[in-house]
Formats: sequence, C-alpha cells, structure tokens
Amino acid sequence: MAITYELIKTCKQSGARLGRVHTPHGVIETPAFMPVGTQATVKTISPEELKTMDAHIILSNTYHLFIRPGHEIVRKAGGLHKFMNWDRPILTDSGGFQVFSLSNMRKIKEEGVEFRSHLSGDKLFLSPEVAMEIQNALGSDIMMAFDECAPYPADYDYVKKSLERTTRWAERCLAAHARPHDQGLFAIVQGGMYEDLRRQSAAELTSMDFPGYAIGGLSVGEPKNLMYNVLDCTVPLLPSNKPRYLMGVGSPDALLEGSIRGIDMFDCVLPTRIARNGTTMTSSGRLVIRNAKFTEDFGPLDPECSCYTCTNYSRAYLRHLIKADETFGIRLTTIHNLHFLLEMMRGVRQAIMDDRLLDFRDDFFNKYGLHENDKGF
Repeated sequence: MAITYELIKTCKQSGARLGRVHTPHGVIETPAFMPVGTQATVKTISPEELKTMDAHIILSNTYHLFIRPGHEIVRKAGGLHKFMNWDRPILTDSGGFQVFSLSNMRKIKEEGVEFRSHLSGDKLFLSPEVAMEIQNALGSDIMMAFDECAPYPADYDYVKKSLERTTRWAERCLAAHARPHDQGLFAIVQGGMYEDLRRQSAAELTSMDFPGYAIGGLSVGEPKNLMYNVLDCTVPLLPSNKPRYLMGVGSPDALLEGSIRGIDMFDCVLPTRIARNGTTMTSSGRLVIRNAKFTEDFGPLDPECSCYTCTNYSRAYLRHLIKADETFGIRLTTIHNLHFLLEMMRGVRQAIMDDRLLDFRDDFFNKYGLHENDKGF
C-alpha cells in the first residue's frame, strides 16, 4: 500500500492524534498543514524555502494542471515531483471543487461534468476516470476521488442525491486507479450540514477501504460552529488506522479545533492569499501591514517569529513594499504567514505529546485575540 498511517500518541487532555503518514516521498508528521501550490508552485515561494520552513507536504491542483500545461506535459517531465523540483510528498485534489465552483459554466451528468475552461472557454469534461488518469500522470503521493461538493446552503434532497453520486463516483475512481501501489487514493465524505447524510456518506465510503479519508463540503460559507458540529459527527465514523483530512481549512482557530477533533491533515490558500493583500498572522493577532499606523514602525512584523521576514525587515519596509505593489513585499508576507502556520502546527504536535493541547489552544486564543464567539484568521 502506498500510504500508511502510524499513530504515535493520543492526547489525554483532548483526544487529538499525533501521528505519521508514510508516503513514497517521505513521512508527514501530523497534524499537518499543507501549503497550496495550485499551479505546481506555492505562489512566490521556492521549494527550497518551503523546506526551510519544514513543510512536509504540499498540495497541487488537478483542474489547473489539466487546463495548463496539461497532464501529458507533466508526465513527460517525469511527474509532478520532477517537474517542480520537489522531492517531498504531494497531494493532488481531484478538480471537483474547482469545476463545481464554475456554477454558470458547467453541466453535471452521471458520467461526469462538462465545463468550459476559465482560460480559453473551450468545452472540457471531467469524470472519475479522467480525474484518475490525470492524477496518475501527475504522480502525486496522495490523490483524491472525484466528488460533488454541494454548496452552502443546500436543501436536503439535493445534498442526498449529491452524496450518493459521490459514492458511485468513488467506486469508479477505485476501479480506474492505475497505480495503487505508488499512489494512495483518498475518498471524500460529503453530506452537507446534515448529520444523517454525513453518517450515510461515511458508512458507504469506509466500506470500500480507501487508504485515507477526507471530509469535504466544509469551509464553504457556513458558520464555524456548524463546521465543528459536522466534524464532531463525522470524525468518529472514520477509521482510526487511516489518515483524516479536512479540506480547505487553514485559519488558526480551525486548525486547532480540527486537530482537537482528530483531524490529521489540512490545506488552505488562506495564508498565501491574504498575504498578497498585506494581511499577516502574528502571535498577537491579525495585522494589516498596509495600514498607515505602520508607516514609521521600524520593529519586526512579529517580535516572536523567527522567519526570514521577521529577522530581516521592519513593518515600515513591508508597508512600503505592499503599498508600492512590489512583488518582494508579497514574497515576504507569504513567507511569514506560511512559517507562522507551520510553526503553530509544530506547537500543536508538541502539545499533543505533552498532553496539553486544550491549554495550548486557550493560550493561543488569548494571545491571538480570538474568543469563543469571535473566531477567524
């Protein structure tokens, strides 16, 4: 089997899991945050810088690589690892979320989804079989089953039909997966915000014995407390001997709450996306560096941070770069935000080892300025 999970310790205080996911390209220490490299690159960041930050795994996007440059180009390059010069694990999503986001440009059928390229307008088609073909060509360590991500809000009947299609598509993905000894295929539990539908989806998918399981259809606009309720319902239904992946979640509070609930892997564009607007995560809370109050602030972005940005540049300089639309400013804020989250997850893993993750969470929230009814990045 390409992917195996090793449980190291369960936190006595919280029930969170400390573990390792073993892949063909190395070990992922969990709980882990995965930086997103949509188009075979984490925007403005080199693979060497990601290694310096100790990123164990990155995520890349099947839809975007299918559109450009095309999976056959990546195959001819020797696979995604060689194409982008990254020798650690890679997870690729199935493209389903992106396709279903094109609500006015796609048509859902049982066979798959017809859609138009957001670049050329050309008519294209993704199905479970095509998604497997693309991801087999990319050669990622972990690949995702093609699923239908229901929007929020959505009525019960729509979500039920959607999750049942996701189950049928998961069966087709298993049948079409050509490299099970080299690449682990994860299924995606759906069911919207309906607990009985989440239970149905989890039961159907776990009966197929995938190497790992993701929870999809969250972080799509629902309130945080609703997301946590769905996790409370769904996580206990997933096998304890396999990785659990919460898709599209990357705010500090959600990473902590997800870890407490037994999630092993997270991904999100949040740290890189907000960095491009000059918004940063610091040990004392969110900081918008373009604000005028930082014009003459010559201290580091975060005095408690050891990243390249904080050890070399001032808030005033960062504000100048962001206001001037300089790419270097975006690089520096991106480096910091990724370092911040990866360092936070190191703290989470140590807190699990020390049986004090709830204390770690409370200390973090108090310092970061997050309260029970006021959580965000």
